[in-house]
Amino acid sequence: MIQSETLELLEWSRLCQHLSTFAATKLGAVASRHLTIPTSKNLSEELLAQTKEVYELESRLNSGLSFEGIQDIGDSLERAQLYGILAGDELLAIATTLSGARNLRRAIDNHEDLTVLTSLVSELRTYPEVEQEIHRCVDERGQIADRASQKLGDIRADLRKTRSQITQKLHNIIQVKSSALQENIITQRGDRFVIPVKATHKDAIPGIVHDTSTSGLTLYVEPNSVVPMGNQLRQLTRKEEIEEEAIRRLLSEQVAAICPDLERLLLIVTTLDLATAKARYGYWLKANPPRFIDIKANEKITLRQLRHPLLEWQHHHEQGHAVIPVDLLVQPETRVVTITGPNTGGKTVTLKTLALAALMAKAGMFVPAREPVELPWFDMILADIGDEQSLQQSLSTFSGHIRRISRILNELGRDATCRVSTSSLILLDEVGAGTDPAEGSALAIALLKYLADHALLTMASTHFGELKALKYQDERFENASVEFDDATLSPTYRLLWGIPGRSNALAIARRLGLNPEVVEAAKQEMGGANDEVNSVIAGLEAQRRRQETKAAEAQKLLQQAEVLYKQVSEKATSLEEREQSLKEKQEIAVQEAIASAKGEIATVIRRLQKGTPTAQEAQVATNNLNQIAEKFTTPQQQKPKVGFMPKVGDRIRISKLGQTAEVITAPDSDGELNVRFGIMKMNVKLTDIESLDGQKVEPPPARTTRNTPPANVTPPPEAPNIRTSKNTFDIRGKRVADAEIILDKALSEASGPIWIIHGHGTGKLREGVHAYLKQHSRVKRMEPAAQADGGTGVTIAYV
Repeated sequence: MIQSETLELLEWSRLCQHLSTFAATKLGAVASRHLTIPTSKNLSEELLAQTKEVYELESRLNSGLSFEGIQDIGDSLERAQLYGILAGDELLAIATTLSGARNLRRAIDNHEDLTVLTSLVSELRTYPEVEQEIHRCVDERGQIADRASQKLGDIRADLRKTRSQITQKLHNIIQVKSSALQENIITQRGDRFVIPVKATHKDAIPGIVHDTSTSGLTLYVEPNSVVPMGNQLRQLTRKEEIEEEAIRRLLSEQVAAICPDLERLLLIVTTLDLATAKARYGYWLKANPPRFIDIKANEKITLRQLRHPLLEWQHHHEQGHAVIPVDLLVQPETRVVTITGPNTGGKTVTLKTLALAALMAKAGMFVPAREPVELPWFDMILADIGDEQSLQQSLSTFSGHIRRISRILNELGRDATCRVSTSSLILLDEVGAGTDPAEGSALAIALLKYLADHALLTMASTHFGELKALKYQDERFENASVEFDDATLSPTYRLLWGIPGRSNALAIARRLGLNPEVVEAAKQEMGGANDEVNSVIAGLEAQRRRQETKAAEAQKLLQQAEVLYKQVSEKATSLEEREQSLKEKQEIAVQEAIASAKGEIATVIRRLQKGTPTAQEAQVATNNLNQIAEKFTTPQQQKPKVGFMPKVGDRIRISKLGQTAEVITAPDSDGELNVRFGIMKMNVKLTDIESLDGQKVEPPPARTTRNTPPANVTPPPEAPNIRTSKNTFDIRGKRVADAEIILDKALSEASGPIWIIHGHGTGKLREGVHAYLKQHSRVKRMEPAAQADGGTGVTIAYV
């Protein structure tokens, strides 16, 4: 009784009603509204696993899990088992339910890693042959189709023929006897076809009168010539009904034969829909899956940013206030938490929020709190919240509380000598209130000590100052309080741990407009000792707020540092990838140039072999080219490092960090300079930096006699120049202006020497080309080609 009473106090039915709005089927909605609390931890974990896997499956599917076609066929199955004959629409509902269940199983079977759901639907039997037979016999309107049987098809063909004959006969009568009719129409009375005849002309059309109009001026007559056909139509209609009933009986018997499997199907589908509703409700609440912990293994209860689910619904759907979350962090040795503080400060809401979180976790639902969500599996959740005052039962507020607490103690099933804790959660609101403060305080202390021995966790709200001292007498007790803002004289609804609260009754009374003289007199009556205690508590609260502010600032700095570290790491990775990409592109370019040169030499060889025996000389040239290629593709030697001295504004690389930076100040006498990268500035030594092309900072070389090169320095060998079709440009026959355009483009794209074929002619084109090359900034020098390559008719320009 007390457990159901607790659910009523916590408004569990309202939460279940909210859950039902996320169900996809009628069965799921009913199951959600009547959600039961599991009685074992294993069952709770199984339900929670179902919710987790449905949540994961919903995130993978574009449109979520579909329950289309699934209907509540429970009543139909019960009638079929009692040898009843099902209607066409009932049979059609069974067929669509079988199809919908098959689609559900197919969607889950495609995800073999979801083992709980896969195991659940593995027992699902959907009987496609029964579904196909129903669809063959029943159309989409729930009517028996002509194709259901040959006999039914013949009967309906005769029916259509007879109706056609009747209407044709009546049309003939209407044409002949139109003057005797009120209207030239054919209508029906019951299952008989009639025509509206004027009452004054009833003898003009003899027949059976089936009805008259309200005024009596019209008679609805079935002409005698049509009566035999009408009788035949009635007989055919009866045959049709008998045949339809026989078909529906046959289908109903097939359904009755598989009723146990269909009932199992409904149970599985309802379980899936209930798990889907829980997952969707959890997604809407921004909730997280809980983990059941073992207090005996020194695991603490962790519920950060916990929100009341009913208040969340009220905020989003009923224009309620924004929900302020609370942090519940209970150490494993704690058995009783006393919450103190002003009225309307949120003490009762905190109790209800914890209770609902524990119930939701037991029912396999996600908890509206930040990860990680860790709490024990409570076998009982019992509460005394609110006022049970009753005039009918002559119960005062105190009496109501005591009776409910007595039922809680009886439910625990422990006597005063048993000191073995059960896994129960007990919630007491205003414990010991409603009677003499001294006696109420003593009773509250005794009760909480008893519960510390017999329950896993007790959370109680109180205004008694004596309860605050229990923490310092017994390590199983802990204090918490709801925060009160002295500036606005209003509660902030935040829960503070480790600090006893102040009731702030006088401050609230002043804010609510009580006479200041009365408030001051009350202060005098209380004396200075209470003021000193309140000042100490206020100082503790202020210190806690300062620590929280500093912690928030430190967290913000940490986040900024993490972001900066991530940016620096990404830039370093990007530079490494870019460097590797450049090396690969250079290697590809070299290989392409060599391949092109080889191809051209091979062409020369083939041409020479077809002509004179000088092809052997071309073969020698090819061998030489292969040697050049091998030399070209060998790992390049490091460039000799020359002296490098950074200047202000230069971009340099910090070797240890692998980051590029900008020089802000010139090096000082100690060899240090200030650099900036990103938003950071730092001093680095000259030995720790290098230029972007890898040059280290070295002392400048000693001066030597001008024009006297160092004896031990030999000029690097010049790379071999290979003429190909890509670096040869034929401008013969073009004007100087057109040739300059071609050469400008060629020089801007060239990475080595280019061969310019201008010919001899009058010499004007050659002079114009030479003049242009002399003034071009990229041209280092130029010279005529070898005699074999064209002599003075070809100019080689080195860039």
